[in-house]
Amino acid sequence: MQQLNQLLARLIKAEVEFVLVGGLAASIHGSSLTTRDVDVCCRFTATNLLRIQRAFEDQHPVHRMRPDLPVALTPEQCVDLKNLYIKTDLGVIDCLGSVLGVGEYDEVFKHSIEIELPVGKLRILDLDTLIQAKEAMGRPHDIITMQHLKAVRQAEAGGSQHDDQP
Repeated sequence: MQQLNQLLARLIKAEVEFVLVGGLAASIHGSSLTTRDVDVCCRFTATNLLRIQRAFEDQHPVHRMRPDLPVALTPEQCVDLKNLYIKTDLGVIDCLGSVLGVGEYDEVFKHSIEIELPVGKLRILDLDTLIQAKEAMGRPHDIITMQHLKAVRQAEAGGSQHDDQP
């Protein structure tokens, strides 16, 4: 978990525009499931993508799907990118241009809240929207995470019954 926090700290320090989504967001909301990577939805502009690159340049970043290719973006390459999957010495960070079930960065941002962690202030997808995104993804681990998050929501509501409980 410490290395995942270091990934977040680097994004914050580099002033990357991002919203935390995925498994780490679920953990912060109260899910007991663990994750091995950081998933963020970010603004896919050359400026923002180059900030991400600079944040990890000393951590031997490579394209996660093609580890033989170092991350060496140019402003021209940034124009066509929709997602950027990076493996670094600190761990894996998946940078998404949109979140299934929610939309692109601006819509994701609208459904986020600001939180403060020991590594700094950041935005995280709100609980209900994270549940919505996990449901839209529909993969087995997303369904399990969604069930955990619904239990968290139920507990926050004082244990009252919901029609959509897990």
